[in-house]
Amino acid sequence: MSLRLALLSTAALCALASPALAAENAADNAEDANSIIVTGSAQRETPSATGLSLTLRETPQSITVIDRQRIEDFALTNVNDLLAQAVGINVERVETDRTEYTSRGFDVTNFQIDGIGLPLRWGISYGDIDTILYERVEAIRGANALMTGIGNPSATINYVRKRPTKDFHVKANAQGGSWNQWRVDGDVSGALTKDGKLAVRLIYAHDQRDSYLRYNHVNRNVYGALLSYDFTPELTLNTGYTRQENNARGVLWGSLPLLYTNGTRVSYPVSASTSAPWTYWNITDQTAFAELEWKGHNGWQARGRYTYNHRDSDAKLLYGYGYADAATGLGNGAWPGIYNSPYDQNLFDGQASGPVKLFGREHQISLGVSHATMHGREYSQSTLSYPAYASVTDWAVNGVYPAEGGYAAQVLSEDSRDTLTRVYGALHANFTDRLKGVFGASAIWLRSSGTSYDVDQTRRNSALSPYAGLVFDATGNISFYASYTDIYNPQKEVTVNNVRLNPAKGTSIEGGIKTEWFDKRLFASAAIFRARQTGLAEAAGVFGVGDAGRVGTTYYRGVDTTSRGFELEVTGMITPQWSISGGYTGLEVHDQTGAPTRTFLPTKSFKMASTYTIPAFHDLKFGGQLRWQNDIRTTDSAVVAYGLVSDPVVITQKSYAVLDLMAGAQVAPHVRASLNLRNVGNVHYLGSLKWGQGFYAAPRSVSGTVTVAF
Repeated sequence: MSLRLALLSTAALCALASPALAAENAADNAEDANSIIVTGSAQRETPSATGLSLTLRETPQSITVIDRQRIEDFALTNVNDLLAQAVGINVERVETDRTEYTSRGFDVTNFQIDGIGLPLRWGISYGDIDTILYERVEAIRGANALMTGIGNPSATINYVRKRPTKDFHVKANAQGGSWNQWRVDGDVSGALTKDGKLAVRLIYAHDQRDSYLRYNHVNRNVYGALLSYDFTPELTLNTGYTRQENNARGVLWGSLPLLYTNGTRVSYPVSASTSAPWTYWNITDQTAFAELEWKGHNGWQARGRYTYNHRDSDAKLLYGYGYADAATGLGNGAWPGIYNSPYDQNLFDGQASGPVKLFGREHQISLGVSHATMHGREYSQSTLSYPAYASVTDWAVNGVYPAEGGYAAQVLSEDSRDTLTRVYGALHANFTDRLKGVFGASAIWLRSSGTSYDVDQTRRNSALSPYAGLVFDATGNISFYASYTDIYNPQKEVTVNNVRLNPAKGTSIEGGIKTEWFDKRLFASAAIFRARQTGLAEAAGVFGVGDAGRVGTTYYRGVDTTSRGFELEVTGMITPQWSISGGYTGLEVHDQTGAPTRTFLPTKSFKMASTYTIPAFHDLKFGGQLRWQNDIRTTDSAVVAYGLVSDPVVITQKSYAVLDLMAGAQVAPHVRASLNLRNVGNVHYLGSLKWGQGFYAAPRSVSGTVTVAF
């Protein structure tokens, strides 16, 4: 894992693409390359990493952008499917309706919408988040304390909303597919006044499906209404309301126990589930925001925004655990429960940026302040009876867990509040025509109170996290860069003594090369990185019967970890008809003794998507996306603690590759038809090993879409 290898690999990628450009005929060369929509184009400006309007090449950090075109090409209608295709991002499908993400060996906990978010609540995605509301999704890899306040060295995921347009357009899709899936969605935008000052955008989607998993069914509705009004050419008000209702039945809480009492693996069909028909998990997310934006003639601009987020989670769940006897299949326990979890966020953010002149050169500066509050509650009801599962060989195929019995009275298990205030600033220093620097810092004040399952949530944390980066333009299309930032990561996990762990601290560095080719249509990069953390939460065991209120929940210990690795990425247009986007990640994660840790994560992964268009033949487009990861493993020590076997059991998931294919064509004026085939090879693999359980990912499936656009 060296910078030399990364640089050589980037050069090879560009060299391989060069003959394709030479093969273009005169008509193709005459085409205006700047008019082409390029996924992840290096010319696209994004403030997500620094708060400054810098292009991907100018930003001294790794950023992947998946735009609306790729979302539609490959029918990436939910965030989990989308992020599974993002370079350097790993999707941990631990349950049907709770998903976790990792990058560079660590959990992703920073999620934002238009650069605003409160990165404090576990980093778990609830339900299937629909992509219909977003123009693109950005993954900023590495620590991002400058824009989040929390320096987690994994990644920050930023969802960029669709906005009203002054030009009228309408698009509608109808989709049908495997497991009785069907979907309709619509997107209408345009000006409501002749002068274009008032514009509106209305968005709707309905998605429902059965599943390859027994009992599982999802019904999702998404609504969006966004409004913009230009008070003056310089002053604009943007406001909106969005709502997603994700109602699921037959859901997994936890997943399949993987071992028998003798330590051997249980063989399950792909459809196996520990769920029952009476389980459900209904999640409603609502967001309202208002933003006032001013753009001056002198290049300065300012923005003030208020966002309110509310989530209601209502669930009746069934958790399967333990070890079945290999001969009889009996022995798995069950834990039903009812949970209601309202959650509120209030987010305030103000930012100003613009040019300043110093020492005869123009530079760019950005200053901001934000204040966020969170109030989370969880009401729970435990079951009064705990029937065991039938034989695992029965319920895995067609068995039904008995109807749930009575439940205890509802109790307030969590009532916690977080307040995060931060002040941040950054300077894009223009040292010379070829050497630029980005310098900044973020100061945070974090206050928490309340309790969560008998754990005192009180904390008072504050920190100052610096950021420094340099970018050197070696040629007109090649830049070298390096960056450094601190890690300050508050944690919610508790020790065996039921005491919350202190914040994890450390440093994160990154360096590499960014390049542009083919009239800046193609962007290629290579990066090496290293992140060191002290006191990072690592699962250490499970609370027992004597720990009232926490039976079966995990406790943690603080460990020191080092993550290092490299990434290669290429994205853009090799020719005006041929797009490509993807890359390779290799990493190592070690603990303080130098031993590998977090082995449930892949250390090598490759992702690549490509499409080719033939405009003369009904604008035919066809393509594919491939993702591969190496083998992973986890160690089950509880099987020893139960006195079942003498040594811990290593559970493995072999390496696998998943290929998706697509094709689409214009079948009539304003009408397009497309076909998507997922998991062409019908590969069987577990979605995660993080908690020592797992369930199989979706087998081969097909969907067809008809799009009408004006």
